[in-house]
Amino acid sequence: MDTQWAVVFPGQGSQSVGMLGELGRERSVVRDTFGEASDVLGADLWYLVQNGPAERLNRTENTQPAMLAAGVAVWRVLAAEVPVPPTVAAGHSLGEYSALVAADALDFADAVRVVRERALAMQDAVPEAAGAMAAILGMDDDAVRELCAAQAGSEVLEPVNFNSPGQVVIAGSAAAVDRALAAAPAAGARKAVRLSVSVPSHCALMRPAAERLRSALQDVELRLPRIPVLHNASAAPVDSVDALRAILAEQLYRPVRWVETVQAMRGRGVQTLVEAGPGRVLTGLAKRIDRELALLEVSNAESLAKSLAALRA
Repeated sequence: MDTQWAVVFPGQGSQSVGMLGELGRERSVVRDTFGEASDVLGADLWYLVQNGPAERLNRTENTQPAMLAAGVAVWRVLAAEVPVPPTVAAGHSLGEYSALVAADALDFADAVRVVRERALAMQDAVPEAAGAMAAILGMDDDAVRELCAAQAGSEVLEPVNFNSPGQVVIAGSAAAVDRALAAAPAAGARKAVRLSVSVPSHCALMRPAAERLRSALQDVELRLPRIPVLHNASAAPVDSVDALRAILAEQLYRPVRWVETVQAMRGRGVQTLVEAGPGRVLTGLAKRIDRELALLEVSNAESLAKSLAALRA
């Protein structure tokens, strides 16, 4: 295997009750990582992740710390056993914080505090049921932009996740999203479906949350990453701590440029992409972005063994 590899971290939506349970039984560092997060939160996060209920785990203020811990836990397993460090790291939305911890730009305990505040700020920014998100499949990016412009009216409606060719997520005011869903088939969409989320992430409705997060980030020590981290909002690394603080706040109301992020990894010579955390969302997207990438994921003992064998080869 080429030594040029990237590690990527999934975000909110990949969580499930019981995630990393098998890996946690085999690798104490997984449970220890959740224990560190629990100490910060004052609640047993590992118990919640393993036992649910799902409704509680899926609440944003619980999901975000849980997925942060999941990504960092898997990273710690990989980092201890893979001899060659990754060329670059990235995370999808919330997963960007796992990437920053992995790159030693942010201490894990601080990341837990920031992510909890981020989640609460996002929930508080928009009244319940006032915002929505939807996935639009089978349309190119410009066509989705045109759909949003046509259906926004006086409300917010924007493309917010450019996940893979032909898969774009939109977000904004609930009524505007519903208009886009109704108009999407005639505009050329193969499928358009509302997503089960509580906040309209990465659109202008999140600007108040971004300001709150910006304030919280002023109290956190940040460092330039030891491994280049490609940010959602730019698909590129930053060159200063001030820029890092700024782009983390901006991430809340700017699109996730995931297609460009994967393409930028390839431009840096990456041949293998490893998804660190539960689910296979990011490897699935990467397969549609670049079929020449070798794809690995780590979420259980079997996938860990396969990934370690490939990365050590």
